[in-house]
Amino acid sequence: MRWDLFCTVVDNFGDIGISWRLAADLARRGEQVRLWVDDPSALAWLAPDGCPGVAVRRWTHPLAADALAGLAPSDVWIEAFGCNLPPEFIAAMMPAIRAGAAAPVWLNLEYLSAESYVARNHGLPSPARGAPVAGGVKWFYYPGFTPHTGGLLREPDLTARQAGFDAAAWRTALAPRLQAHPLAAPLPGGPVRHVSLFCYEPPALPALLRQLDQADAPTHLLVTAGRATAAVQAAMATHLGGRGPGSGGALSVSFLPTLTQHDYDHLLWACDLNFVRGEDSIVRAIWAGRPFVWHIYPQDDGVHHEKLDAFLDCVQAPPSLRRAHAAWNAGDPLQPLPDLAANAAEWEAAASRSRAALLALPDLTTRLLQFVLEKR
Repeated sequence: MRWDLFCTVVDNFGDIGISWRLAADLARRGEQVRLWVDDPSALAWLAPDGCPGVAVRRWTHPLAADALAGLAPSDVWIEAFGCNLPPEFIAAMMPAIRAGAAAPVWLNLEYLSAESYVARNHGLPSPARGAPVAGGVKWFYYPGFTPHTGGLLREPDLTARQAGFDAAAWRTALAPRLQAHPLAAPLPGGPVRHVSLFCYEPPALPALLRQLDQADAPTHLLVTAGRATAAVQAAMATHLGGRGPGSGGALSVSFLPTLTQHDYDHLLWACDLNFVRGEDSIVRAIWAGRPFVWHIYPQDDGVHHEKLDAFLDCVQAPPSLRRAHAAWNAGDPLQPLPDLAANAAEWEAAASRSRAALLALPDLTTRLLQFVLEKR
């Protein structure tokens, strides 16, 4: 089938990251995908090699006439994360549909949540007035964590790739691309804990750095490019009194270059603990099977806390992990962060349980293909 997937880049690259993973997964299963995005620049580092079967098209406002010239009709239309199909695209598709081409299945791909409304609303129709589709309907498609939702993105070869992954070799290959913090020094001998950090600007960040620096065992903190790097640099300059890692502490900090999606997966697999943010990285952290703490996207009205609690309920997070999430997502920098080392074994067991349970469910692309075939 041919798919048209529309995505707008709001911020933080989560929308385009998820849309690309979906487009590429569909293409690897034999589908043809046109990915329309208003700002495709992030794909230069997220997916520099592209993917056979995925054609990236620039979504201008309004959609340019030359982008629509000779465009073959598609079988599926997807509006990702609340965007609306451009009227120029619908108008361009109308002649073929009036001439007898099959009406497309029109989907609204929603944001990920573990809240109860997801199962209630998944797969429901929504009237689309004037739509050139069967019955004038588009369908709500909700990713989720239960059999009654649309599932989670997971490539068919994911577990095989993980099984063949050499974490030590990958870290060694990455080393020349790392930028060490000026205060950092070589870590002391002995086993080193590797921690990845992908976050916004959590008030608890200085407390995390202090805890790692004062720990009994050495830690290598790998900080992702962008906002996380800026936040760590500011926290080290302001809150560590100029001492910082490399002055007798247990923490060494390295700043990562921008990573492709595959290398971000590798980062999660290569670390003992992962701090992740947003929607795409939480799913990748689940598949990594390592302990993680999620920095959920903060919203002014505070509803993100309800979303976070629902997720922690879903994965049956132990109390210590709940406290870690509460502190990491709190607006109060004084809310204590649990001892990471003391709780490592409990968090490891929780991560393994949730990964196994979710691997037993069909993945999002498999379910999406089934859903589309049912509606055609």
